[in-house]
Amino acid sequence: IPVLQTNNGPGLTGLMTIAAHLVRQARKDQLLGSTAEEKAVVQQWLEYRVTRVNGCSSKEDTRTVLKDLNMHLEDKVYLAGNIFTLADILMYYGLHHIMVDLTVQEKEKYLNVSRWFNHIQHYPGVRQHLSDVVFIKNRLYTNAH
Repeated sequence: IPVLQTNNGPGLTGLMTIAAHLVRQARKDQLLGSTAEEKAVVQQWLEYRVTRVNGCSSKEDTRTVLKDLNMHLEDKVYLAGNIFTLADILMYYGLHHIMVDLTVQEKEKYLNVSRWFNHIQHYPGVRQHLSDVVFIKNRLYTNAH
């Protein structure tokens, strides 16, 4: 469990607590959502990140997470709809090790997750030290004869 020692007061414990604190310190409150509904959706995805993504211990767990995310992202640009939030950043970091290992076919199976992930990894300042996950943009074979 991550711990952040602050200069003024007790240390903060837990990924979400620390992340939300750092967002406020950086005066980037919009990353936590603007409206009450957006804030709730961001919190929901942060919880999902800690409970489900961090808890992936089998291929089946991983498939379930990717399937859930793929369905959710079907008609959305970001996890909270049309705004980039802390949920996108932390979900990206939670999924990176999974996405790196997916085959081309698996990436195509979870097309919405792949689209979202590729967009987030190219968002300024997000990827940092992590490797670029490659997504093939043009199909090698067509159905045309």
